[in-house]
Amino acid sequence: MKEIDNITRSALDGRRVLIVEDEPFIAFDLADAIESAGGTVVGPAATVRQALALIDAEQVEAAILDVNLPDGDIGPVIAALTGEGVQLLVHTGAGLGPELERQYPSLRVFSKPTPPPVLASVLAASLAERRD
Repeated sequence: MKEIDNITRSALDGRRVLIVEDEPFIAFDLADAIESAGGTVVGPAATVRQALALIDAEQVEAAILDVNLPDGDIGPVIAALTGEGVQLLVHTGAGLGPELERQYPSLRVFSKPTPPPVLASVLAASLAERRD
């Protein structure tokens, strides 16, 4: 796995990152990249229902989201997080889908298999920009 750089580590240090991914190995790799960068993982959640429960129970500052989950698409989770000012990245093998693309045109979407350290770095840069 690619090394996490100091800039990423600084920007993610102590940040609470929700991971929503139904593939256990991918979820583990994402969690490992966030934790290696000093972030705190919320989840991972494998379903929309689990993700919404975590959002209600936990503070979330950023999220990495898969689109297609066993109980539906990620739309309700995106809706719950966008009003909160949470930095979002979508990591998907199937694309966002026309309805979600129309609703969230500025959402950053990455195709699988984007390496988890790359996603952590992009998320860190987004958080650092918001902090400045």
